[in-house]
Amino acid sequence: MLDAETALAAAQARLGIIPEDAAAAISEAAGSGRIDLADVARRARGSGNPVVPLVADLRKLAGPAGEHVHKGATSQDIVDTGAMLVAARARRVTLVHLDRALDALAGLAERHRDTPMTGRTLGRQALPTTFGAKAAGWLIGCLEARDRLAAVALPVQLGGAAGTLNAYGGQGLDLVAAYARETDLAEPLLPWHTRRTPVAELASALALAAGALGKIATDAWLLAQSEIDEVAEAAGPGKGGSSAMPHKRNPALATLIRSAALQVPAYAQVVLAAQAAPLERPAGEWHAEWQPLRECLRLTGGAAETAAELLEGLEVRPDRMRANLGGLLEVLGGDPGTGAAPALVDRALAAYRRNRA
Repeated sequence: MLDAETALAAAQARLGIIPEDAAAAISEAAGSGRIDLADVARRARGSGNPVVPLVADLRKLAGPAGEHVHKGATSQDIVDTGAMLVAARARRVTLVHLDRALDALAGLAERHRDTPMTGRTLGRQALPTTFGAKAAGWLIGCLEARDRLAAVALPVQLGGAAGTLNAYGGQGLDLVAAYARETDLAEPLLPWHTRRTPVAELASALALAAGALGKIATDAWLLAQSEIDEVAEAAGPGKGGSSAMPHKRNPALATLIRSAALQVPAYAQVVLAAQAAPLERPAGEWHAEWQPLRECLRLTGGAAETAAELLEGLEVRPDRMRANLGGLLEVLGGDPGTGAAPALVDRALAAYRRNRA
């Protein structure tokens, strides 16, 4: 929010709405570290949002320039812009980890293009496939989710008291454009105080990403069961340990990813429900987004980093896959082959390489 206020002042100074020295003083005050955030949080209850006490403190710290702090803006402009700044920074890190996971998945698919294993439907042995085909499915699911998340527009918010930019006269639209440049966020077509598409799309994309990672983790967990034992998480000190059974090697990373994947859709549902915001300012719907959106960002980012670690160290056991396949082949009366599984791997890898080019 302090970055949002600083950027707003800089954009206004660029257009001559406030003096340049005032914008510099506001920037210095915002970066001084002298605002007590816990105190701001306590005082926020009185106004229903943290911007009112934050602006009061920033005005005091800015001295004579204080009269230019928050000029023409409303509290939601600053909270929404701050949220988009946080989202942009969190997404940047999350995409790095998703790219790591994609690279690891492409490697698994290529190395095990022809590694035969049992395909299982409804938990039972079905027909032969290859581990490469399984990894290719994980790859495309993760790639689609990554691209969806990367494509979500994160716009700046500026509309003023009733979303009409009334405080800026004929400079309102120019100021929105300048504000977007200062924050490095997208320029919206209109203020979006009660049109929550940007937040809803972000939450949905995060839920898709968490779900794609959860699918990988679920399969890895099931294939790591003692009775199947076809994959395992990387061994090492402190990895997969049990407090009661030293002989156990638990799928700890898969468990963490699945935990996140189970939570994010529930948080996203709250954000989606909050789209039904009334008139020109939400009365509770906007406030209801804050924690769920934060959790969607936090959990999906953590799942992406953990999935990259899981996949980069995943142990694949072709001998065990062939052994488990033996019983199925007896039932089927020989080796019926793996169908088009290798060709599907090639198709997935080609799509991945085009995307990365």
